[in-house]
Amino acid sequence: MASVHEYKRFENNVVQKIKKAAFFAGRGIAGAAGAVGRFLTRRYTVVFVPHSEKKVYNFHITVLSMVCFFLVLTGIIGAFFWYGTSYSSARNTLAGQDTRVRDLQASLDQVRDEIAVLLREARGLENALSSVIGSGPNSRSSGGDLDSFFDIREMPEGLLREVDDVRRLSDYLSAVAEPITEIGSALSSQSNLLAEIPSIWPVHGGLGHISMYFGQNINPFSGQYYIHRGIDISTFRSGDPVVATANGQVVTIDYTDDFGNYIIIRHRHGFYTRYAHLLSSRVRLGQNVQQGDIIGHIGNTGLSTGPHLHYEVHIGSDVVDPFHYIHFRSSNIARQRR
Repeated sequence: MASVHEYKRFENNVVQKIKKAAFFAGRGIAGAAGAVGRFLTRRYTVVFVPHSEKKVYNFHITVLSMVCFFLVLTGIIGAFFWYGTSYSSARNTLAGQDTRVRDLQASLDQVRDEIAVLLREARGLENALSSVIGSGPNSRSSGGDLDSFFDIREMPEGLLREVDDVRRLSDYLSAVAEPITEIGSALSSQSNLLAEIPSIWPVHGGLGHISMYFGQNINPFSGQYYIHRGIDISTFRSGDPVVATANGQVVTIDYTDDFGNYIIIRHRHGFYTRYAHLLSSRVRLGQNVQQGDIIGHIGNTGLSTGPHLHYEVHIGSDVVDPFHYIHFRSSNIARQRR
């Protein structure tokens, strides 16, 4: 029982001490608050005395008012500096953007110039296509009308005229793609046909000249007129390469007293070609050759007055003038292969 009474007394003492501490703390806080309140509400008189006999002005102010005034003043000055810093940063940013806009404007001017050049080139393309396909320059199709590029039209708001020009140019190029493809196919077909017809110079590199033409000539051995069944091409020397004048198959490699060493090639469409007086041949019987392939070399074999190539063209059983089929062009010479 004694321990219980002691515990109660100890508990009462603790509670009393806590109450006293809370009381003194409350009094201290109240006193501090009162002191702060008295300090803040302390009044001061500000007197303005003019240097004359005019009325003296004075007004009363409290510490709290001065504190509020200085806080407001500090906020205003801080805001001023903050806005000043923000303005400087924004100004620098705008200066950078202005430089970028000038650069973009210069680039846009360059793009406009390039578009103008592109439109002129497109006009040239249109004229070239018109001449190739046989239509006059004023004959326009609805899909490829370039005149619209040079018309002034109302643009939708925010759309650059150059963008619309490029868009229409793209439509035009799409429209001319099909005719160009058709022209390419036609040219390819023509090129294939020319490769099947004896249409190139029979001496590699376009060398030589015709020393005797097809038809009636004086025989250099008898001195009598006779019908020369081909053309004689001379380079004044032996060994120059002789080429196949069209795609075909070697059907004869032989030697006779009049033609000497000669080669006959069979081509499509009933054509045959003969290459005579050769020094040597570079093909074998039955071999398929392409136009421009080297088949032998100029020589002086057989009945010949000097190194030359005797070249004949046959259509079926008829002998024709080879010169009518020769198209001596640099593009064909470039196709001749070793």
